[in-house]
Amino acid sequence: MAAGSSGQPPKVAVLMGGPSAEREVSLVSGRECAEALRVAGYHVIPLDAGTDLPARLLEAAPDVIFNALHGRWGEDGCVQGLLEWMRIPYTHSGVLASALAMDKERAKAAYVAAGLPVVPSMLAARDEVRRRHVMPPPYVVKPYNEGSSVGVYLVTDGTNGPPQLDAQMPATVMVEAFVPGRELTVAVLGDRALCVTDILTDGWYDYDAKYRPGGSRHVCPAELPPEITAACLDYALRAHRALGCRGLSRTDFRWDEPRGLAGLVLLETNTQPGMTPTSLAPEQALAQGIDFPALCRWLVEDASCDR
Repeated sequence: MAAGSSGQPPKVAVLMGGPSAEREVSLVSGRECAEALRVAGYHVIPLDAGTDLPARLLEAAPDVIFNALHGRWGEDGCVQGLLEWMRIPYTHSGVLASALAMDKERAKAAYVAAGLPVVPSMLAARDEVRRRHVMPPPYVVKPYNEGSSVGVYLVTDGTNGPPQLDAQMPATVMVEAFVPGRELTVAVLGDRALCVTDILTDGWYDYDAKYRPGGSRHVCPAELPPEITAACLDYALRAHRALGCRGLSRTDFRWDEPRGLAGLVLLETNTQPGMTPTSLAPEQALAQGIDFPALCRWLVEDASCDR
């Protein structure tokens, strides 16, 4: 571990909170990461990312930024652009990969160009989706630029009418064909796909199931046919590279088991995976012998402001 500019342990500012819909999750992630970085021997400066962030960064003068923000502004290229401009190395993906992954429709175009299987989808006006079924049920409606299952609607075959979307939904939404089957996910660390997790829930894997203790059960590593495990690892690494990700990412899949390999489709890639007690990426790292402080240390050592 390199020393900071004064010969003391490097100063790591942990960005958390922020103004997005995922603020509360980010605060939990940030606190967990800050504590792990202290254990790893860093001088840690927790920062709740508000509009005064540039001034606070100038005052704190950190050697490295640990980005624990989630959602818009924190993982869509905005804060990455600020940090590039300030020339402060930061963890996780850069400006382009962050913006591309957050825009689900453009990310899908990158997957298709890389030969990866995706779910049929379309962009539609929120008001149009409220008026009529824009594709035959079952389908899913979600923001095209948010994460963590924020604002996700599942429209089933038995639904009487189109979904009455919340007013907080953006003017343009993504409508995606529903794929039945198992929820799988793979974290990529650098140039290595870690393992596959099978996510088990009693119903839809929504925001509550992701973050409420006991909301879901993780089988890690997943008990799958070897060809499905191999395909998940391969697809996740290819998605990470197609988007230009750096550091840690996590790619989610659905697998319609009766269809075999043809039933495996890629949903999306998260460039800022959750780092909470119930998060998937740290769990996969631990399964590969990388404990949480070591994972956070790896991310700090991988930090850059040149990509």
